[in-house]
Amino acid sequence: AVNTHSYETEEIMKKPAHTSVPLHPLLQERWSPRGFDANATLTDDELVALLEAARWAPSGNNIQPWRIAIARRGDAMFETFAESLAGFNKSWAPAASALLVICVDTLDADGKPRKWGMYEAGLAGSAITVQATAMDLAVHQMAGFKASVVAEALGLVEHVEPVIMMAIGTQVAAETLEGELRTREELPRSRRELSEIVVYGLPESYKN
Repeated sequence: AVNTHSYETEEIMKKPAHTSVPLHPLLQERWSPRGFDANATLTDDELVALLEAARWAPSGNNIQPWRIAIARRGDAMFETFAESLAGFNKSWAPAASALLVICVDTLDADGKPRKWGMYEAGLAGSAITVQATAMDLAVHQMAGFKASVVAEALGLVEHVEPVIMMAIGTQVAAETLEGELRTREELPRSRRELSEIVVYGLPESYKN
């Protein structure tokens, strides 16, 4: 599916990553804006494409311990998700076209802790993010929400835990935003240097 939403006349802010070597554009150009078009919507095809991306994420023994809920703006569940948001997230995330929650089944079939479940749920979330970027959709991950509210609304069993919420939609130009929201939107991106995160194997020529 292709995102056919029209953007504002102002230029949409790009923040390509400054990398040691070129990356695929889907990775290099991905970032997490907070400015969303409150009038843009997700089509059924777009929504299902995001879910299919998660469905085909890597999974040990094909267990697929992630569980996903997605609600489009206008749905009652969307309002519940929005109400569960904490702090600054409440001020901007409700403008997104959809709010998606990734949950993880923390127990295996024998009732024992699923050691790699959180990692695999993260892989599903990454797949959603890359697919969304390919569809010209913006994604912002949020840990700031009340998981208990979401779990109750979705009727989840105790061992299925909401982990992350994503705001997904069409980005707007920073110039259309105001106050702290615009300030945060215009902040430069930064990351730790490779030498800080690679504990072994980084070529000498790439060490700072």
